[in-house]
Amino acid sequence: MLTSLQNPLVKEIRKLHQGKFRRQQGCFLLEGTHLVQEALAVGYHLSVACHTPAWQDRYPALAAALIQSAQRLEIVSEEVLQSLVTTVHPDGVVAVAPQRPPSEIPAIYGVGLVLETLQDPGNLGTIIRTATAAQVDGLWLSADSVAPDHPKVLRASAGQWFRLPMVVDTQLENTLQTWRSQGIQLVSTLPNASLDYWSVDFTRPTVILLGNEGAGLSATLQQYATTAVKIPMHPAVESLNVAISAALLLYEAQRQRRG
Repeated sequence: MLTSLQNPLVKEIRKLHQGKFRRQQGCFLLEGTHLVQEALAVGYHLSVACHTPAWQDRYPALAAALIQSAQRLEIVSEEVLQSLVTTVHPDGVVAVAPQRPPSEIPAIYGVGLVLETLQDPGNLGTIIRTATAAQVDGLWLSADSVAPDHPKVLRASAGQWFRLPMVVDTQLENTLQTWRSQGIQLVSTLPNASLDYWSVDFTRPTVILLGNEGAGLSATLQQYATTAVKIPMHPAVESLNVAISAALLLYEAQRQRRG
């Protein structure tokens, strides 16, 4: 059992709390039973897994699966486990996984989602969870958005992070231009748009564009939109949370496509 906070492995894992070290080492943390379980369910490679004896007693089948799946497995003390995670009350397990290799840009057959300069990891994780549930083709993030491997993003996604094709797109304008040339509908939200969001034909191949929590979609990306819609609200309400807006549009798209 690893009991020392000065153990080299413990020190290396703790570095992954910081984004710059996750980028340097090309890996990220999975904190908690549910995330580890979801990673194993889809066959996602785990380079290191650490858990306490108490966790092994509670989840013997999952502990056995880790023996088969993780490249390296360590039993650690409660104190060491606490130091390895960013959560206040860890449940006894943490794993290190390699970052996703650059994926091919998914084709848009149904609905895709673009997020520009999204900053809140909770919002991104919630949107990932919702987009997976609504069966979108893929999610595109601008390069200045919160990192998709942020621990809070992974937790807020409730494990659905592993099931959604995601692209951090450094050439987002070029991607939007390509979609326009292919006849794909690009839908943005504007408070003064003339169309309500349910008036759009989402049965066409469509990409929904959503922007920063405070500033919204930039004028630069807005110019690529082929259609602008509004979400009707009480006059006293200035705006909706971006994750709520995403859910409304994605499920309206799903309703139409099923209809």
